[in-house]
Amino acid sequence: MSLIATLARLEAVRAGRAQPAATVRHRHLSDRPLVFVPLTTAGEAGAPLGALVGTDRDAPRLLAVPQPRDRDLRFAFLAELADVVLPYIDAHAGAVEAAERTETDPETGKRVKVEVELCADAPQLIVPSRAGIDFVRLLGRSMRFRRTAEQDPETPYPAPPRVPLLGRWLTHFGERARVPGSSLLLAMSDLLARHWTTGQSSLEDQHLGALLAWIAPPEGASGAEAALRAELARDAEGQLECPPAGPATDPAFDNRLLAPAIERYDRARAALAAAEDGARADERLGALTAAEDQILALVRSRTLPTWEKVWDGLDLLRALPEGAHVEERWTRDRWSFTGHRDRVLAGEPPQPRRDDAVTAANKLATREREQARLDAQEALDDPLVMAGRRLAGEAFAGEVTDVVMAYSEGKRPSPRPLVTVRTDDRPHLGERARVYRSLGGKPQSAEFVTAEEDGTLLVLRVLDKMGRGKEPEAGSVPEKGDRVCFTLFEHEQRGGAKLPAPEDTPWTHGGPPGEETPPEAPDQVTEEDVL
Repeated sequence: MSLIATLARLEAVRAGRAQPAATVRHRHLSDRPLVFVPLTTAGEAGAPLGALVGTDRDAPRLLAVPQPRDRDLRFAFLAELADVVLPYIDAHAGAVEAAERTETDPETGKRVKVEVELCADAPQLIVPSRAGIDFVRLLGRSMRFRRTAEQDPETPYPAPPRVPLLGRWLTHFGERARVPGSSLLLAMSDLLARHWTTGQSSLEDQHLGALLAWIAPPEGASGAEAALRAELARDAEGQLECPPAGPATDPAFDNRLLAPAIERYDRARAALAAAEDGARADERLGALTAAEDQILALVRSRTLPTWEKVWDGLDLLRALPEGAHVEERWTRDRWSFTGHRDRVLAGEPPQPRRDDAVTAANKLATREREQARLDAQEALDDPLVMAGRRLAGEAFAGEVTDVVMAYSEGKRPSPRPLVTVRTDDRPHLGERARVYRSLGGKPQSAEFVTAEEDGTLLVLRVLDKMGRGKEPEAGSVPEKGDRVCFTLFEHEQRGGAKLPAPEDTPWTHGGPPGEETPPEAPDQVTEEDVL
């Protein structure tokens, strides 16, 4: 935890409410996101109990599994979920715009620009907490390899046709959520914790009700009191007034309400199966329907409070202005979405269970690069985030007190002006260290020369972004009296070394020599697999 984050937590405790951790919104928010509030059963990983899902705050779609151990009912739940999620994805997959992309020419090996299609927008899935992202990833892994009756008539427990396709999309959303700065799949608790600092731990911030209680406590109560009430308060039946639905359920709900309701459903279903005549079957069908409606009501009672809190969080976040680099990161999400759409349309097999060595290394390098890029962009967009970097000695701000024109040595001398900056910050500058400032959205680099007056005066030599003439272009060099901010970290991230092709990978990483393991046969592509 940074020093400024620690100070913000202490200030939140003193003030009794959360303190802003950002002055702008650092994530993209869609005008029409798909909110997904899942609920799972205890004791079996990935066994869904129900969910609220939809794009309309006032009209969520309620889904439930009356008997989570029944595979047929679970597949029916997943098919209903696909009926909601896939049309939402299809609506974004059809609208495209022309865009340019750099590719390698297979004949010449040169990098050339080609015109391709780019989806004009991308879908956005929002879940209550980080555990919801893990559940989406788990659902995707459990669904994308399911066999359907069309693919294999003899397969046990065949899945509905649209279930494997939904699994592929949920897997893509889950993988993309691991890329720092991505907004395709977001957890509301992480979003709010990024923009507000509470007086509780990061683990406690995963409780959406407690987090919102710190951000907007009721009148007459402190954030700590409101958060404690959100976590522990129970009604007359001993049930939590603010169920977490994240996506685990409360043991008191499981033991006192859910287990008896499922037992009633099982008894009603067994009685219906044993009915000997039509009149008795109609009577027992009514009892089965009533038992199922009771489970639906229970699921709704656990998920609806969290559903409302997710939308309350969206309202809070939309009140913040969007950061300058947010749209750039969302464009990369659109490219990712378009690429997966194209792979699905081309009939490619589902994502593998395990990545090969080259793919895994590329993913890791991408995430490291995007994390560094995100850290730099958030600091450039937000003075409050930049203040944290300044406290850490990774940036400094001050006033220009003097500018002396100087030139490089050589046949064609270039301008290398010396800029003196007075600052109260204490950056960790080494000999000839590079520093950077944003100039017209592009990084301009300078070189640390010397420090004077106990480090309050820093002399910098500007190195680039001054044009090609003998004199610097207007506005490219700070002037006396200007306020400037330089960073010790680079604003743009460089690409890493190119990795070998899979066939050239050393045998220590799964490549030749030696016998290759035959790849797993992919599922057959059916008409339902295509958007």
